[in-house]
Amino acid sequence: MKYIVILGDGMADRPIEKLGNKTPLEVANKPNIEKLAKKGEVGLVSTIPQNMNPGSDTANLSVIGYDPLKYYTGRSPLEGVSMGVSLKEKDVSFRTNLVTLSEEEPYRNKIILDHGANDISTEESEVLIKYIDEELRDELIKFYSGISYRHLLVWHEGSTDVKLTPPHDIRDKCISEYLPQGDNSEKILSLMEKSYELLNNHPINRERKKKGLNKANSIWIWGEGTKPMLPSFKEKYGLDGVMISAVDLLKGIAICGGLKVREVEGATGNLHTNYEGKAKAAIEELKEGKNFVYIHVEAPDECSHCGELENKIKAIELIDEKIVKVVKEKMDELNESYKIMILPDHPTPISIRTHTSDPVPYLIYSSDKQRENDCNTYNELYAKESSNYIDSGYKLMDYFIGQ
Repeated sequence: MKYIVILGDGMADRPIEKLGNKTPLEVANKPNIEKLAKKGEVGLVSTIPQNMNPGSDTANLSVIGYDPLKYYTGRSPLEGVSMGVSLKEKDVSFRTNLVTLSEEEPYRNKIILDHGANDISTEESEVLIKYIDEELRDELIKFYSGISYRHLLVWHEGSTDVKLTPPHDIRDKCISEYLPQGDNSEKILSLMEKSYELLNNHPINRERKKKGLNKANSIWIWGEGTKPMLPSFKEKYGLDGVMISAVDLLKGIAICGGLKVREVEGATGNLHTNYEGKAKAAIEELKEGKNFVYIHVEAPDECSHCGELENKIKAIELIDEKIVKVVKEKMDELNESYKIMILPDHPTPISIRTHTSDPVPYLIYSSDKQRENDCNTYNELYAKESSNYIDSGYKLMDYFIGQ
């Protein structure tokens, strides 16, 4: 049996008046997903434990089968693992975004215009983060460059007793209400303020402004955590698996769980990613002996954070056409038993542009146990009306593999 998870990050939503009080999942043209729904099982699953933040970190840990209440140590350490950063016992890591801030003075009165600076290229961001590291590092802190706007700060003997706000939660808001609080908060704010002084008129940002692109004119520090420890996915489920994602967070979870990370050329983490390449990579890995693949697509979440309704719908349709269709057709050609599970990790409602803890719809299709359902749809409403509900997200993988 082969097992395939197709995860559309932030794909779930709430009813939108502009769509006739329907969600993007309801209005999107997704015939291939609907075919699977007609012969599979649709239900709801709560991926976020009570009293935990609804991040992609906790949610994807749940979906992959790890209880966040037991294994979660922070978002940035998982990303650091993917970047090849080895954390020591007393190290605390922080996610460091390159963001676009407005140019009001003082710094505390600025507005976050873009949490990812127009998805700045990795080539540009590497230059900027190296410059920040040269100017701001000391004997305790160091910056590491990652992909696009996503980077890392490691603080030796730092503290996790802080309150830091994800920048994608406060787009178009004044940062004065969301400044760092807790241990070392003044130091963290000072690093952010100094970064603006260094970056706002950097040659790369002057060139970006000429091109009509948002400047990457400040760092934003958040997502604190310590060294993660996950049990082996293979020992847990007896499956030899692969992660296919453009996002360091997912790659880090995979590495910590002993999954292979498959790189795909052109995988970007936004709407213009290589959907076909991800599907092709998944099939290649399954042909070569792997029996579990996790295909993660960030696009719906990014579109939600940016308030791009039409693009979110388009992202869902591209997942349907270029991943779900391809994977099913190729698996049928192999004439081998398989299961497909499709779901978001969490909702990212367009109306609020950030994550929520609402349960998400899942779809499980088995080539060996096809059903004939009265309704051939997959969306939040139908999943809610079904009698299928899994109250703890980490139990979903057991159910998917074991049913």
